Amino acid sequence: MQRIGFIGLGIMGAPMCRNLLKAGFPVTAHTRNGDKLRAMAAEGAAAAESPAAVAAASDVVITMLPNSPEVRAVVLGPGGIAEGAAPGCIVADMSSIAPLASREIAAELAAKSIRMLDAPVSGGEPKAIDGTLSVMVGGAQEDFDACLPVFKAMAASVVRVGEVGAGNVAKLANQIVVAGNIAAMSEALVLATRAGADPDLVYQAIRGGLAGSTVLDAKAPLVMDGRFTPGFRIRLHAKDLGNVLETSHALHAPLPLTAQLMEVMQGLMADGLGDADHGALIRHWEKLAGVEVRRNKPS
Repeated sequence: MQRIGFIGLGIMGAPMCRNLLKAGFPVTAHTRNGDKLRAMAAEGAAAAESPAAVAAASDVVITMLPNSPEVRAVVLGPGGIAEGAAPGCIVADMSSIAPLASREIAAELAAKSIRMLDAPVSGGEPKAIDGTLSVMVGGAQEDFDACLPVFKAMAASVVRVGEVGAGNVAKLANQIVVAGNIAAMSEALVLATRAGADPDLVYQAIRGGLAGSTVLDAKAPLVMDGRFTPGFRIRLHAKDLGNVLETSHALHAPLPLTAQLMEVMQGLMADGLGDADHGALIRHWEKLAGVEVRRNKPS
C-alpha cells in the first residue's frame, strides 16, 4: 500500500487524515500544532517533525493548508517537502490556492523530478468527516491514476479536470457558485421574513423545485436555527474569492457579482464575523432589512 504523508490537520485536514488511516493507509503526519499532531498519532499516524521528514517517509504527500504562501513554504521552503522527497514522489496539494501558484510550484518540483497534483476539495467539514468530499484534480493522467485510491478514501467524487492548475480553476468556479447560492438564499429568506411569512415553510415550499440546491439544504436549516459554528469560515471563503478575483483580473474576465460578494464578506469580517460559518452571509441582508431569519416558534 502507498505510504501517505499528510501535512495540515485543521478543520478539514484532520478528518481527511483520519479517513486515510481508517482505509488502512500508513500515514506520516505533520502540523505546527503539537496537540493536534499528538492526537493524530494516538489514532495511528506516525508523527514527523517537519515536512521534509514527512516526504522522506512517503510515496504521496498530501498538503491541506490555508493559502498559496503556506503551500509554497511547506513544499519549497527550508525543511520543506522538496528537501525530503525522493524522485518520483507525488505531492497532492488539496488546499485551495491560486491556479498560477499551483503551476509555479509544480514547475519547481518537476525540476527535482517530483510530481504534483492540485486537488482542492468541496463539501466542508461534514463531508470531510464522512469521507464524501468532491475532489477536483489537475495533473498528469498517470499521477491521477496513481493517487485515485488515496482520494477515494476521502471522497465520493473524484474528477480529473486537466493539467496542473485546472483543479484549482474548478475550485474557484465552485466557490463562486456556493457564494452566489448563499447570497440568493439570504435575500429570499430575508424577504420572506420581512413579509411576515415563516421562512422555514418558504424553504420547504421551494426546496423541491428549481430553486432547490445542495447549498440551500445545507445552509437554510442552520441559518434558521441561528447556528453559525463554522463548517467553512467566512474569512476562508473570502480568501478563495480573493484568488478568484486575482485570477479573473489576470485573464480580463469581469466577475461583478463575485466582486460584490467579496465586499459583503469584507464588511462581515469588519463586524467580527470572519470566523463564523459562511452561512452567516445572511447577517448582511438581515442588518439591511432589520430582521432576523429564524423559524417561527409554536405558540
